Amino acid sequence: MPAVVRGGRRQQGGGTSRGRQAPSSRGRGGRGKAQPNGLPAKMAAIGRLDLSARAVGISLLVGVLFIGGLMATGARAERVGQSMSHGIDGMVAGMGFRLSRVHVTGASAEATPAIQAALDVQRGQSMNSLDLEALLEQVRAVSWVKDARVVRLLPGTLLVEVVEHDRMAIWQANGQISVIDGEGQVIRGADPRQYLHLPLVVGAGAEAAAADILPLIEARPRLRDRTEALVRVDERRWDVRLKDGGLIRLPAEDVEGALIQLDALDQRHHLFERGFELVDLKVPGTLGLRPETLAGDLANAAYAAGGL
Repeated sequence: MPAVVRGGRRQQGGGTSRGRQAPSSRGRGGRGKAQPNGLPAKMAAIGRLDLSARAVGISLLVGVLFIGGLMATGARAERVGQSMSHGIDGMVAGMGFRLSRVHVTGASAEATPAIQAALDVQRGQSMNSLDLEALLEQVRAVSWVKDARVVRLLPGTLLVEVVEHDRMAIWQANGQISVIDGEGQVIRGADPRQYLHLPLVVGAGAEAAAADILPLIEARPRLRDRTEALVRVDERRWDVRLKDGGLIRLPAEDVEGALIQLDALDQRHHLFERGFELVDLKVPGTLGLRPETLAGDLANAAYAAGGL
């Protein structure tokens, strides 16, 4: 008769386990751990980097051999680089970044054609192929240009911003007539006939010294409006030739002081309205006068500066 155990059934077979154990998840040697979603261990290992010393050494060796091979090829390495550059240019152009417009700002109508001609670019070329430094030097080499800036505006515009030399005067020397800027530099290509409103300076060295005398003349409208030309004498001093034929000889030093002296004479005696052949101010502190139609005390040949 089967034995009855209080509080539960009799265990069959004398075992003590309460249920069947789940199969062990460990493989042989305990190294076959299951992966999520049931991926085998070999699949999970794909993509891992081998950072062992041996692998790193092999990678460095391959890199050195590659660089050495390029260096050994000489010109062929350069061709490889050029080929890569052309490939990049073609890719950029293929994306629509091609030169379609050159826009020049700050340039006069006279200077613009020369600036455009100096730019070594072609419509339709890749924007990536534009050498901005070289283009800037090409623009600065144009005689009209004092300074410039070259900018690449995607997708297809090359912007050239220009500051031109100022036109200060017309310079006549050795039978040649030129337009000069504020530094006395000749602006090649500028037509003097287009700048007849500018003052005329004449003689060797006049272009270099004009920047000093012209502001003094400009500050005196009565003298400025009657001046025909400023003549450089012996590259030391100026003669002012007037439109009515009169001549004013200025000293080599303290030109402004001599012009102040001339101003005082004009204010007192209306010298320009009366007219004269010569006013000699070469010697500081004195004045020599050769009148044309003047009368009275102005007919004297010389005046002391303190007597004016």
